Amino acid sequence: MAVTEPAPVALPPAHEGILRRQALRESAARTYARSLPIVPVRARGMTIEGADGRRYLDCLSGAGTLALGHNHPVVLEAIRRVIDSGAPLHVLDLATPVKDAFTTELFATLPSELADNGRIQFCGPAGTDAVEAAFKLVRAATGRSELLAFTGAYHGMTAGALAASGGAPDVRVTRLPFPQDYRCPFGTGGERGERIAARWTEYLLDDPKGGVPAPAGMILEPVQGEGGVNPAPDGWLRRMREITRDRSIPLIADEVQTGVGRTGTFWAVEHSGVVPDVMVLSKAIGGSLPLAVIVYRSELDTWQPGAHAGTFRGNQLAMAAGAATLAYVRENRLAEHAATLGARMLARLRALGADHPSMGDVRGRGLMIGIELVDPEAAPTGTATDAGESRSVPPPDPVLAAAVQQECLRRGLIVELGGRHGAVVRLLPPLTLTDEQATAVVDRLADAMRAAERSPHRRAAAGPTR
Repeated sequence: MAVTEPAPVALPPAHEGILRRQALRESAARTYARSLPIVPVRARGMTIEGADGRRYLDCLSGAGTLALGHNHPVVLEAIRRVIDSGAPLHVLDLATPVKDAFTTELFATLPSELADNGRIQFCGPAGTDAVEAAFKLVRAATGRSELLAFTGAYHGMTAGALAASGGAPDVRVTRLPFPQDYRCPFGTGGERGERIAARWTEYLLDDPKGGVPAPAGMILEPVQGEGGVNPAPDGWLRRMREITRDRSIPLIADEVQTGVGRTGTFWAVEHSGVVPDVMVLSKAIGGSLPLAVIVYRSELDTWQPGAHAGTFRGNQLAMAAGAATLAYVRENRLAEHAATLGARMLARLRALGADHPSMGDVRGRGLMIGIELVDPEAAPTGTATDAGESRSVPPPDPVLAAAVQQECLRRGLIVELGGRHGAVVRLLPPLTLTDEQATAVVDRLADAMRAAERSPHRRAAAGPTR
């Protein structure tokens, strides 16, 4: 499909040259650079300054990587200490004081049931590498190969991780319905939709003619991020834990984006009280630098030496930055802060939606927020449940979402798009977000909504931004 580049923000010639050379030299697979045509040169906290001198409030935060925002002092100091100490920066998987400090801090944050009986595997630098390691782990431990995954999922861009994500067919992956109130796959939503989804999973696994062999594991996100910011219902998640435990199926929780306080608890599985068999961790655990690990129950640790390796498993700078970030989030109770401030932002955004029919749904957990934009004049295409009452919902409007994103950028606000049709405006501000900044984010978004809805060009043909 052809991709239409958004109209660039006016820049001085030198900056235009940087963007032009990027477009000429980088691959067609580039993503954020298409919808965010800026040239960042400085950043601190939530603020990015472009080469043109413009300042932006960053609600992308490195796709959730920057729990403390850009260049937080405790992160910079941790990095400097390692550099100034003369410690080796590359050590493969050898033990070092820096690694020991990181592992100790990480285990201090884990659910006790996992921390007391856990193992850690350092993976390649990205979350998708950790997903691949998790798959290899459960396949080795169970002797089985098939996997269970969910509609709307996103687990990364390497072959195995992509195969378990929504929209990528693979005969070794069985797709299960992910429950949600807005656009419920069963047309019911609420607790009834949760029960149907759980029952379907249970029935499929127990049906000898269901065509689903015993799987090596089940992978899920406690909050689907790229899938449109869909929080897993707590009761449903507990039921998945029961179903997998009763059938000796390892449960893998992908906490790459939800971890380190993002959703209002340190790890998103804590909302439901579920303790998975494997946790996939990346993004914020590296304190802005590349780092990915899996933590898992020791019973699964059946690998032979060298069964999973990688050259860049020993990033000392990332471990130092990560340990500092984990400690800062824990000591300053930033998960609780995210819960409180996120609830206020959700309330304000929902109130804003009363004046904007195109804001079909506002949802999220903590500082992981999504606004699904719809075309209220089009024929309904789904069913939502509100206070036990079902109602029809209009189709998603990705063109409006792209327009809102560009209007936000013009107002100095960086937001991301997600969801199945790219129609969900996503907010992932740093956990250090202040009340004043939260107000500015909502105000700028409200302004952008009004401008995008009024624009006579918003229904012009537009390509995807992802």
